[in-house]
Amino acid sequence: MQLRSNPAVLGHLGLGTAAAPSVLMTAPRQILPGITYLVTRRCTQRQLLLRPSADTSAIFLYVLALASRRFGVLVHAFCVLSNHFHLVVSDPDARLPAFEQYLDSLVARAMNSVLGRWEAFWAPSSYSAVALAGPEDIVAKIAYVLANPVAAGLVRRGRDWPGLWSAPERLGTTTLTAPRPSAFFRARGGLPESIELQLALPPGFEAAERLQREVSEALDRLERNAERELTAGGRVFVGAARVLAQKPTAAPQSQEPRRTLNPRFAARDGRKRREKLSHYVEFLRSYRSAWAARKANIPGGLFPAGTYLLRVLHGVPCLAPS
Repeated sequence: MQLRSNPAVLGHLGLGTAAAPSVLMTAPRQILPGITYLVTRRCTQRQLLLRPSADTSAIFLYVLALASRRFGVLVHAFCVLSNHFHLVVSDPDARLPAFEQYLDSLVARAMNSVLGRWEAFWAPSSYSAVALAGPEDIVAKIAYVLANPVAAGLVRRGRDWPGLWSAPERLGTTTLTAPRPSAFFRARGGLPESIELQLALPPGFEAAERLQREVSEALDRLERNAERELTAGGRVFVGAARVLAQKPTAAPQSQEPRRTLNPRFAARDGRKRREKLSHYVEFLRSYRSAWAARKANIPGGLFPAGTYLLRVLHGVPCLAPS
């Protein structure tokens, strides 16, 4: 179950429904060290700008490895679909926004160069980062990521996807080598000729075998359910050959439902959901109080732990993470 910030929930927790909309309109991200996330970013106008190709796979894997090494973000799983990507990552040093900015910026510039375009590559909304509460949520989201090509009606099994896809048997153990792509990247530009990306074991798992087994089982269930739903609807899978034949400037014909809520957390355990929401609401309260004090030039105010943008850009004093 996804936990979303909305006026009714925040009002129930004491912020008040009248104040909740203004809280949500300006709600900052709370970036704490050691959090595991499901990260998603979509291409502009749902165009197939990440359609599988040798260039797409080479560029994305190389830049992902660069970003992981530069910002210390641990990559657990990934799937790059034609018009969006999913990652499951852990952020030991609370640098997720910098990691994501570097990844998105460099992928966009490299892919635009390859495609001969210069317009915006990503949808105007920011990336989505859903904090995962525990090991069972990590398993569920990795399985969700790997089942995405099947759920979208593209291929019958996730491993049939012709683009980047981290197979369950590689989770937590595999080191991938990403050569510097010949497209866009200059041989004398200062970036390494090749770089390694370790598929790291997520927190809460002592052995990769457990992660691989649980993800495989969850993935199999999701794939079978997706196939049943597709068959019941009288539809067939697009197939890898037709995916590869699509034009990058094309877009899906189906309409995507508009999103009115932005997920912040995913927790199957009800107690953990309530705890995460309570902590986030307290973060918002403390942040608003510190912001008000700063605007009023009241000295000595501390922003709550997890404040990111004001700390990085303006050096505001913050409480240390507990």
